[in-house]
Amino acid sequence: MFLSRRTLIGTSLGAAAAAAVQTFAAGTAHATLTADTTLPAAGETQSVRTPDGLTLSAAAYGNPAAPEVLFVHGLGQSALSWHRQVEHLAARFRIVTFDMRGHGASSVPDSPDAYADGARWAADIRSVREAFGLRRPTLVGWSFGALIVGHYLKHYGAQDLRGVALTGPVTKFSPELLQPRGLEIGGKLASSYLSVRIQGIRETLEATFAKPLTRDEHDRMLVINSLPPRALQLGYGLVGGEGVDEAFGKPSRLFVTYGAKDAITRPEMARRVLDLNDNARLSVYPDAGHAPFYDEFTRFNRDLARFVTS
Repeated sequence: MFLSRRTLIGTSLGAAAAAAVQTFAAGTAHATLTADTTLPAAGETQSVRTPDGLTLSAAAYGNPAAPEVLFVHGLGQSALSWHRQVEHLAARFRIVTFDMRGHGASSVPDSPDAYADGARWAADIRSVREAFGLRRPTLVGWSFGALIVGHYLKHYGAQDLRGVALTGPVTKFSPELLQPRGLEIGGKLASSYLSVRIQGIRETLEATFAKPLTRDEHDRMLVINSLPPRALQLGYGLVGGEGVDEAFGKPSRLFVTYGAKDAITRPEMARRVLDLNDNARLSVYPDAGHAPFYDEFTRFNRDLARFVTS
């Protein structure tokens, strides 16, 4: 079920979630986790150079002639976050993933300044896109990655994009749009004490997913979340939001997914996109947390494929 801005006027996101439960109760059981520990092969890899001299680790999968999808992961995560999309969608689409600056196998600047400018993050997306020759991709942004997609739209526009999809999005740095747990974890991740940061990383994983991770998944993500430097935690919060709300109004096709069990952002964080873009559609995933594409990957993959090809 997709909800337009107009149909949400006068209703709460909780009511929308209840309706979604009724609509999708039949036939949308979470898929078995038979392949979750199987990570995608290396694909077509590239070391992408950014305008400010960093190197981003990136990979492409699938047919170059197929519809293109460029994924932008969340804070503390990596390109491996999208392995359930690569595994199930690469046969139909040209999929590109990359580790953002300060993450995974990409360059790790040790200065907060390297992470404090939205224009730099936006240029990173542009650099990856150009490196793989993406003509008209759909941009998919998760959590902080959604805000970075907003900065991309601000600096480069949406005219040559097929569409934009935001999942578990952070669309604005504003305390009233975050859950209390999200605010608490953010403070711990920026702590000068290593023990506090370790606790923050553990709590991040606990708060992100509504469904239990396998042991392999948990251990992998724990390691991945331990890689970014403290400089990243100190710098990313300085990324400004000027012009981003207006930028979210640019795409003619914008799809938002939000997990009703999100423990990091409030429903208003996702719902506000409908006020910024009359073309936006919101889909609530009743059994998902902050990562709908992971908790309910079967439904998410189906919805994303429909959005890309419609």
